[in-house]
Amino acid sequence: MKNNMMAMVLAGGKGTRLEALTKKVAKPAVYYGGKYRIIDFPISNCANSGIDIVGVLTQYESVLLNAYAAGGQKWGLDRKDSGVFVLPPREKEEVGLNIYRGTADAISQNIDFVDSVDPEYLLILSGDHIYKMNYDKMLQRHKENGADATIAVLNVSLEEASRFGIMNATSDGRIYEFEEKPKQPKSTLASMGIYIFNWKQLRKELINDMNNPDSSHDFGKDIIPSYLNQGKKLYTYEFNGYWKDVGTLDSLWEANMDLLNPETSLNLDDPDWKIYTEDLAILPHYVGKHGSVKNSIVNQDCVIDGEVEDSVLFGEVVVSERAKVKDVVLMPGVEIGEGAVVTKVIVAPGVKIAANCIVGDANAKNIELISKNVKGDNK
Repeated sequence: MKNNMMAMVLAGGKGTRLEALTKKVAKPAVYYGGKYRIIDFPISNCANSGIDIVGVLTQYESVLLNAYAAGGQKWGLDRKDSGVFVLPPREKEEVGLNIYRGTADAISQNIDFVDSVDPEYLLILSGDHIYKMNYDKMLQRHKENGADATIAVLNVSLEEASRFGIMNATSDGRIYEFEEKPKQPKSTLASMGIYIFNWKQLRKELINDMNNPDSSHDFGKDIIPSYLNQGKKLYTYEFNGYWKDVGTLDSLWEANMDLLNPETSLNLDDPDWKIYTEDLAILPHYVGKHGSVKNSIVNQDCVIDGEVEDSVLFGEVVVSERAKVKDVVLMPGVEIGEGAVVTKVIVAPGVKIAANCIVGDANAKNIELISKNVKGDNK
């Protein structure tokens, strides 16, 4: 480990608000941005931050995520003494369940794995956020403060603050109070679910938590409050870049549309901080003589014979002649039939929309997921 810190990525959420997109795949394996999966972001951040060993804690529909992430080749973490390790929950005889009971329990069940690496510091991340962050800079701040734990925070609006866990801190960043989704927030420093702990100290806390029958086994509800009650030194690390929780269809669509905005602060073409992903050996995209593309992302092996505007297209998408696509996310293998009009929706992988169908509404308040083939002539 270059900086004596390893990472554990919490990637076990069901992602039910993403509907059919997470029916067969884990939420962190959902597609984003024309060629990425959500899990690419935290692991790329680790690789760019000099973190060589990453554990990915899975739970639901983890087969594809395991095949995609294990080993670490996509992110350059498959060298000697480095790697990405996918870790499912252990069977718990006393409850007869093979699950993680909470975010802290996910780490507790894998204490032996962390011990095998024996890091001085443990970085804990969520696997379903879109952002770029240098964790090494966060570690340096952690050391400078002599902190027991450092929590990354985002300064949100007062209106948004009640949706988050809020850290109340002094002017020098020392946290004196944590409030989970307060109705009347005292500050706007929202937890991003990114923590750095001193491992030996956290290890003792996790063992105590495992043996506490009244615990929710959660970092926000149990571990952080316990640290504060013991008078331990907790500090904030304020993040100022792009960050998006893509836990709903609306937020996933918005995050894709953000990439089309020239003013966005999320630059995926930055050679100094690459977001690594799977490199597919497929053909380049093709725009036919009747096709047009305006302000859109079009990935490899797409065939465009219709009109595409303000949209994100993944690989192997077909947009047929006279079809119109606007404000849409088309996931891999989608086919849009001749004369079809598709507006302001997300279309799930492999879905076919028949000729002349009208799908979506430019004035819709919420984003609809099209997860089944659309048949028939419904002009």
